[in-house]
Amino acid sequence: MDEIVSHIAQIKNRINQTCKKIGRNPDEVQLILATKTVSPERIKIAIESGEKCIAENKVQELKEKYDALKDTPHINHFIGHLQSNKIKDILKYDVRCVQSIDRLELAEKLHKRLLIEKKEIDILIQVNTSFEKSKFGIEPNETMNLIKKISQFSTLKIKGLMTIGLFSTEAEQVRKCFRLLKSIQEEIINEQIPNVEMKELSMGMSGDLETAIEEGATIVRVGTAIFGKRIYSDSYYWNEYH
Repeated sequence: MDEIVSHIAQIKNRINQTCKKIGRNPDEVQLILATKTVSPERIKIAIESGEKCIAENKVQELKEKYDALKDTPHINHFIGHLQSNKIKDILKYDVRCVQSIDRLELAEKLHKRLLIEKKEIDILIQVNTSFEKSKFGIEPNETMNLIKKISQFSTLKIKGLMTIGLFSTEAEQVRKCFRLLKSIQEEIINEQIPNVEMKELSMGMSGDLETAIEEGATIVRVGTAIFGKRIYSDSYYWNEYH
């Protein structure tokens, strides 16, 4: 228990120090706990220490943990690749924001389901800023067009953009991905598309959150640095071949 709480404090310190260095308000950066493979018991420790927002990559894990966590107040985000046939589950298990919308067909099906259930949901558009074939996300130069189309769906509240970025220890290579996402955000803001907010930039994880914050991140998704290393590397959870 103490370990998880201590790790959260360390992450908050990293966020605060980075913001201080570049003159940003730390309140502008939200920490979301990436809870893939983490047991409900360990997630509860983090929530009860004051963290309210968690994010899953897999619908199956969302389902498996739902009953154990439903009485512990928290907010669910979904950050993994979403298949159309899992949309009902996303809504059933109380996901507040889907950060991984990357194609029109998915947005359309989600919209239709939300109309039936008389609900709305926040979404972020996932952009493939590293141009890797193994990564999901809309191509950067197609992002504007996709957003214009999705903005027509009244149930989907576009709040910003998400990217995973390059899995690399070279900070400057990763920085290019984050800088690209920021530039796309600025282009979209300039277009003033009705029903589109561009407040959020979800980018940066355990190893590169400082770089992400320096480039404008408003959401960082941290798992390993809080809950410890997983059996598989991060890339396993994002790769389309798994």
